[in-house]
Amino acid sequence: MLGLMQDWQLTVDKILDHANASFPRREVVTRSVEGPISRTTYGNIYRRAKQVSNALRERGIKPGDRVATLAWNTERHLEAWYGAMGMGAVLHTVNPRLFPDQIAWIINHAEDKILFFDTTFAPIIEKIAPQLKTVTTYVALTDRDHLPKGTVPHFVAYEDFIHGHAQDAQWGGFDENTACGLCYTSGTTGDPKGVLYSHRSNLLQAMAANQSDVFGCGANDTVLPVVPMFHANAWAIAFVAPMCGAKLVMPGAKLDGPSVYELLETEKVTFTAAVPTVWLMLLNHLRETNSKLTTLKRVAIGGSAVPEAVLRAFEDDYGVEVIHAWGMTEMSPIGTIGKMLPESYAADRETQIKTKLKQGRAMFTVEMKIIDDAGVEKPHDGKAFGRLVVKGPSVARAYFKNAGARNEKGECLEADGYFDTGDVATIDPLGYMQITDRAKDVIKSGGEWISSIDIENFAVGAEGVACAAVIGVAHPKWDERPLLIIEPKPGAQPTRDQVLKYLDGKIAKWWMPDDVVLVEKIPLGATGKINKLALREQFKDYTLPSAQAAE
Repeated sequence: MLGLMQDWQLTVDKILDHANASFPRREVVTRSVEGPISRTTYGNIYRRAKQVSNALRERGIKPGDRVATLAWNTERHLEAWYGAMGMGAVLHTVNPRLFPDQIAWIINHAEDKILFFDTTFAPIIEKIAPQLKTVTTYVALTDRDHLPKGTVPHFVAYEDFIHGHAQDAQWGGFDENTACGLCYTSGTTGDPKGVLYSHRSNLLQAMAANQSDVFGCGANDTVLPVVPMFHANAWAIAFVAPMCGAKLVMPGAKLDGPSVYELLETEKVTFTAAVPTVWLMLLNHLRETNSKLTTLKRVAIGGSAVPEAVLRAFEDDYGVEVIHAWGMTEMSPIGTIGKMLPESYAADRETQIKTKLKQGRAMFTVEMKIIDDAGVEKPHDGKAFGRLVVKGPSVARAYFKNAGARNEKGECLEADGYFDTGDVATIDPLGYMQITDRAKDVIKSGGEWISSIDIENFAVGAEGVACAAVIGVAHPKWDERPLLIIEPKPGAQPTRDQVLKYLDGKIAKWWMPDDVVLVEKIPLGATGKINKLALREQFKDYTLPSAQAAE
């Protein structure tokens, strides 16, 4: 027997329909790529997104065609985003922080037909355009006065692209499982793989992400997504904010500490989200200028584990709640959230800190467990390590064009339908998951595992340390031992002994790094995470002092 409810397909065009109907005058504020702050509303975004749909149709774009963006978080990007998805095209957000050859490879693999880009990235477009096989039109997200000079053919300003088109267009009307968005993994090993979101998966992810125990945003919030839209839909915030009617503040290209702080204060932001490297820059600015955060209430931190020093600074020094989040591009992207349970609130402050440093509990729509190499589930006792596997309606079952297929169906799943995240983790009796390492980054010393993440998070709290990374280096007796790599703060020069003394008592004795080296800059990948692959290559011939003694 079927229920007698109306058939209402879960397609993301309904999000902007709702914003236009319920919050048409709610502001969307952008630090434009051209420089000035611009202001619009959800009502205007809605009408201009409809113009985008009509302009795309006129250019021959059909449902299922891929439309790419190489762009920052701006109002025009949001218009192109909803305009493409609303008419059934697949919106492909391209990460501009990848190498140009990688960007060209991804656009060709996706077979993108139209490419929207911010003028910041005009040099990249100039370089790769001759390699692009399927792109027929390049749309600069600006007006004619700011159109960059160049030799790229079929080059048009965004304002000219949508000019004259009707502000009404047919949206939706297709199955909720229709492809909606395409986002490629950063491809640290092998070619990047495309994650193809559906309308249903994105809408469910947004609804789950905005529960009170996750982001918990409402119409009285002002939201600043520092995390870019090309990082898995800005962690669903590009859907969450218009869905709940929150004021949306788009940071554009300027993500440095002073610029982010200016928007936080002038626009009275209450909730924001970004990776730890952004918040380190903000905290440094706050300390250097003796500034305060007057309206910010909550900050979501993900992408990599939040360092304890960052958590304590936000909560103890500035009164801002830290929401530790974890997920993957393949999870749309949020999987767990570090909100506390009643048992955690009842504990002392130091126990609360330890809980908040964990990646958190699975949010609704996510099933999660840890298994050994034989696929046997490990206990949730907070001690047993295992491979972290997940499933749910917003978790990928296959990659675009069957990349990374593991079975005859082209799926990338375990035999029981779970997706292997590539992380090694523990889960405690309350359900809090803690990642101890990426499976490929875990340090195996004397048959035991050492968590590079734990060492890094403590090391960042040492005086003079701006960033820390730990990799395993070959050892004749122990197989591998940890090497701690430090990027010092400007003007600082922490010593090996100072850092090791700081770590003493915070980590197990046998986890203590065998050596500490200082570098000018720790390399970051395209998503702002530490590039361990580059570090392992840089230090592949490094000999530890303890290795010399053991020989």
